[in-house]
Amino acid sequence: MSASTSREGAWAAIWRHASLPIEPAAPVTSTRRPRIGRSPGDALVRSASSGNSIQNVEPSPGRLAHADPAAELPVIAVALDARLRAQSVRGERWIPAAEFFVSLFTTALEPDEMLVEVALPALPARTGTAFLEAARRHGDYAMLGAAAVVTLDAAGRCERARLVFLNAGEGPVDARQAAGQLAGQALTAEALAAAAGHAAEHEISPLGGVHASVDYQRHLARVLGRRALSLAADRARSAGH
Repeated sequence: MSASTSREGAWAAIWRHASLPIEPAAPVTSTRRPRIGRSPGDALVRSASSGNSIQNVEPSPGRLAHADPAAELPVIAVALDARLRAQSVRGERWIPAAEFFVSLFTTALEPDEMLVEVALPALPARTGTAFLEAARRHGDYAMLGAAAVVTLDAAGRCERARLVFLNAGEGPVDARQAAGQLAGQALTAEALAAAAGHAAEHEISPLGGVHASVDYQRHLARVLGRRALSLAADRARSAGH
């Protein structure tokens, strides 16, 4: 089994407090790639670059508009509260990432719209991020993955948390109830395990498959969710020093 935590790659081209204009009609090699930054948001995007030999990991519009439930970038977009700009001959509109992914391979884009820009907001101080995924072999699609964002208050308690899963439903699964349990709490091992356990039992809807049963995907959600939250919390503590 392969677990990805910090591999870097092309997806780091999307950073916090910035927009990445995308040329939808251009080949991937001509897509503008800005300088990789060092913010917590950058770290999460870098972590989601799995070096996957099956997938094309360039930051093209298709990575998001394809809406593959096993893809990493949609989960990162939701976890970081990205906004996506759609454009057509009728004009343009911004769509929150949480509303962009509708179901399996289906987005909120209208038939005449194209995705042309992704914008990520600045992350607050004392914020840490983490991304973990598990695959049977290095380079395979993940059986399940988890992205976590944790912001601490001045006392070191959880001010806000985000926990989003991939391959745990028909699109990115935002475990809002589980993350909400952590607000105002000291992030003990018990609290993190309880939150991840709630998400695994009550908020995800894994489809199962030849590589992982539904029960095993729920097990992965408990383990990876807890570990991702713990790692994000550790990084938030380090960011506050």
